[in-house]
Amino acid sequence: MINRILIPDILQPVSHYCHAVEAHGIIWVSGLVGMNFDGTIPENTKEQFDIAMKDLNTCLVAAGGSSSDVVKVRVFLTDINDRTIINPKRIEYFGEHKPASTLLEISALVDPRMKVEIEAEAVIIK
Repeated sequence: MINRILIPDILQPVSHYCHAVEAHGIIWVSGLVGMNFDGTIPENTKEQFDIAMKDLNTCLVAAGGSSSDVVKVRVFLTDINDRTIINPKRIEYFGEHKPASTLLEISALVDPRMKVEIEAEAVIIK
């Protein structure tokens, strides 16, 4: 069975997708950006990443998972030098759990004010 999850109080998808999908104990979380539910976007990368990580956690919990279930993350930055800004939040969130990870510098996100996006996969034992 495939469980498609839309979270009512985080930024709604800008296209034809849902926030997360869970099937047979695997969770896929769509790319999450640093935009608040009300459409505001903080100017700095750290605050944007804080929003994206909070939304990531919300999606994982809604799908029956947690940070320790994450097996893979992908982070997209418009400036690769911001890695040092976001890394402390990643360490705080994942703790001793270290998922596989990819970090990419990209030319732009869907809104030119956006600086960071994160997506993840998790595995839960049912």
